[in-house]
Amino acid sequence: MASPLPSFGVPVNSARPGARLLLEGVGRRFGDRWVLESLDLEVEAGSFVSVLGPSGAGKSTLLRIIAGLEQPSTGTVGLQGPASEPVTARVMFQEDRLLPWRSVEDNVLLGVRGRRDEARSLLEAVGLAGRGGAWPAELSGGQRQRVALARALLHHPELLLLDEPFGSLDAITRIAMQRLLERLWLEQPRTVVLVTHDVEEALVLSDRVLVLAGGSIGRDVRIDLPRGERRGHPRLVSWKEELLQSLLEPVSPAPAGP
Repeated sequence: MASPLPSFGVPVNSARPGARLLLEGVGRRFGDRWVLESLDLEVEAGSFVSVLGPSGAGKSTLLRIIAGLEQPSTGTVGLQGPASEPVTARVMFQEDRLLPWRSVEDNVLLGVRGRRDEARSLLEAVGLAGRGGAWPAELSGGQRQRVALARALLHHPELLLLDEPFGSLDAITRIAMQRLLERLWLEQPRTVVLVTHDVEEALVLSDRVLVLAGGSIGRDVRIDLPRGERRGHPRLVSWKEELLQSLLEPVSPAPAGP
């Protein structure tokens, strides 16, 4: 049985887990081309949101702007955490970005001191108990991504940003990682924004699925099916076909609110 995620002093299932995210009029231009334009978005604290869109739609650009790795050409990005302290955000990329000359445990501890016991507990939580002394080259692709996830979680982020983290994994390993991520999120909620090309992955994991179109949000789907009962559910199958169709055809951005 998988070990529960330790709380590390952070309240589990607190009333306001994670960070509230607010984007107003966000645009990003590269030369004469606007990748994002007048994008407005509010993400509730503690929610799991996925972003879909064809290649070049601006998904990763949006994630990098939220993370503060890029500045928008127009508009503002606001983060509000459960306390007055600055919001902690961490990004997990498609590449695990482990340092090959450092052990698994030391990779988890990158940028952190004095929390080795926490790192070991997280490695146990992601199914890598006893592998802290291994080198990254000794691990499979899925195991390396587990290490990258543990490294992100060690910082107790109120906002976890995931940029195609399972895109390079085989189908079985990908489903296993999806289930692991969902379990950890349920045990210790936080705000999660996932960029993915996998429509089913978005529907299975998320409270809300967004489709980028024309530099803004073309679809906004709320997923109200019980977790654990989604795969193969008729409504999920219908949503999947609908979203795939919207990705294959041009979608007009959703009208702005009043």
